[in-house]
Amino acid sequence: MSLWTSADAAAATGGQSTTVWNAQGVSIDTRTIKPGDLFVALKDVRDGHDFVAQALRKGAAAALVSHRPADVDKNAPLLIVPDVLQALADLGRAARWRTHARIAAITGSVGKTSVKEMLRTVLSKQGKCHAAEASYNNHWGVPLTLARMPAETDYAVIEIGMSNPGEITPLSQLAQPHVAMVTTVAAAHLASFDNLAGIAVEKACIMDGVQPRGMAVLNADIETMQILQDHAAEMGVKTILFGERGRDWMVKDIRLSGDVTIINASHGEQHYLFKLSVPGRHFALNAVGVLAVTDALGADPVSASLDIASWVPPAGRGSREIIVTDAANDESLALLDDAFNANPTSLIAALEVLAAATPTNNVGRIIKGRKVAILGDMLELGVDEIKMHRDLAANSFLQQADLIHCAGPLMQHLWQALPEEKRGQWAETAQELVGKTNRLVDAGDVVLVKGSKGSKVSLIVDAIRKLGHRRPQQE
Repeated sequence: MSLWTSADAAAATGGQSTTVWNAQGVSIDTRTIKPGDLFVALKDVRDGHDFVAQALRKGAAAALVSHRPADVDKNAPLLIVPDVLQALADLGRAARWRTHARIAAITGSVGKTSVKEMLRTVLSKQGKCHAAEASYNNHWGVPLTLARMPAETDYAVIEIGMSNPGEITPLSQLAQPHVAMVTTVAAAHLASFDNLAGIAVEKACIMDGVQPRGMAVLNADIETMQILQDHAAEMGVKTILFGERGRDWMVKDIRLSGDVTIINASHGEQHYLFKLSVPGRHFALNAVGVLAVTDALGADPVSASLDIASWVPPAGRGSREIIVTDAANDESLALLDDAFNANPTSLIAALEVLAAATPTNNVGRIIKGRKVAILGDMLELGVDEIKMHRDLAANSFLQQADLIHCAGPLMQHLWQALPEEKRGQWAETAQELVGKTNRLVDAGDVVLVKGSKGSKVSLIVDAIRKLGHRRPQQE
């Protein structure tokens, strides 16, 4: 069954199709395009029109373009439109309205991708669920996700992000969700906002496209919660509050136990005792929010509470793995890979996981196993960025770490504020620490690597993996 016929795509976009074609998917990247995809020639760092001929050679069913490129045959299958990005949005809008799927839209300063994947995990057990494979949450990612949605979808999960004011409303209005969720509001992208309240105002715009009689699942524990509730009232959206102060979904207890998290929660008279296969209080709070969204979509939250144990975070977002450094002597270290992004809220959440971890003694060069943090700069925090880094030295979870290495000019302020016995290495860049990796960590250690993507601490993650071989934590 086709995802898009030439006739349907032309009707959705108002474009002109040069031939009759049928597409099974939608792609914006010739590196990952599959035979039968519709190639969308977006303009970014490079103009997608430069890759149309290559896409067609790789088996693309057609290309969505604003003109026929000079190196493309005049009989090639093309859908010609005035504006390619607008046409992609038109495809997304048409896909949204031809399905009867129940749709959730997710935003938040921290946790939206994890929540999207949790929802995919649990909703896929209860119907045909559609969600982006990657973190496609911006002005082209949201329409692309919608344009890829099959008509027979039962549930869809749309992640919506922002870097600047005014970005969320049009994406919410495109997705037209039945349920919107705000995971949290935290100090992220403060370089583009005056304060935390400004971020909350923008996050609240996730409700601007909610369907009539729709609902918003909101984190009751954040200080800007009233801003979210006020916007919900203005938009006529019913609110569902989750968290330790949640009046609808109440988190009663969270226990980090080894490599799992045990959660005790309630909704009305229904009590839930369930687990996640990864440690993390932040994951636990979001998991209860996932049950709330599941219930609001009309799916079964009890089944979801059982199925969510099969979710694990992707690489770079809090995944835990064992690196075997000496198989003969059964020596290894535990790596917490949280190198995809960072702000004060998410860093403190990761440090709590490290604080709860148990190193292994009597292995490696150092007899006592250690809790080691390797931290890169937190970016886009605005005028108070130096203070935000330095103040982390007073955090109780950080103080439970045995050794802290830092990379980047901002993290130097934290490094200088550390007590001497906890102060490890500091370097201007993460790359400079890569060559010292075998001296930064040792067998028996539990090692957290955390930083904004631009800090490139993922290079250190890769270097730690090369110290041995990976063994999945569940082994």
